[in-house]
Amino acid sequence: MGNRLNTPILSADIPRMGNKFSCWLGASVLKMMGWRFCGEFSRHAKMVITIAPHTSNWDFVIGIAVALNLRLKITFFGKHSLFTPPFGPLIRRLGGIPVERSKAHGVVEQMADAMLNADKMVLCITPEGTRSRVECWKTGFLHIAHKADVPVFLVAFDYKKKQIEFGPSLFIGDDTQYELNRIYTHYQAVQAKFPDKVATHVVPTGEKD
Repeated sequence: MGNRLNTPILSADIPRMGNKFSCWLGASVLKMMGWRFCGEFSRHAKMVITIAPHTSNWDFVIGIAVALNLRLKITFFGKHSLFTPPFGPLIRRLGGIPVERSKAHGVVEQMADAMLNADKMVLCITPEGTRSRVECWKTGFLHIAHKADVPVFLVAFDYKKKQIEFGPSLFIGDDTQYELNRIYTHYQAVQAKFPDKVATHVVPTGEKD
């Protein structure tokens, strides 16, 4: 199983959950869809994981399969409308937190404080915030990582290569546009499910998108 998927070995410091069955289920989904892992997983006990590009509902399916296969305990945001029956309780159990987009700023502050106070926490975020094309990604994840003094671990779903690509890890400074440019540059080499929905424009420092 591990050889075929190239499944990485996770550090003992990483928060874990699940069992042999959930691990098998995640691996089976990834195999069936033809995906494999590439790179090493971060060893940090607390981190913000960015998953990009995000253009399809299949990204969520792959992401959950990855978490199950790695037995990785994650926390992630989702539209509050997703948390209604019958799937709401399952999404919460998988680590989902319902969010109303109109109150995003408060969520950023609360999540940063939660990470500061936690011993272990892996927060997964799609920077676009939507499957539709957006010209400038949301920056809340950068503020969370900076305030909590945790790295941003870049994870890419490359549909052309059928690879879940891990790394690098970036510690975030005060210059939000500079940090966003670094992340844009990394993801420009990745092919999304729907490439025409991707906008990763590097903006010169001092200018606005």
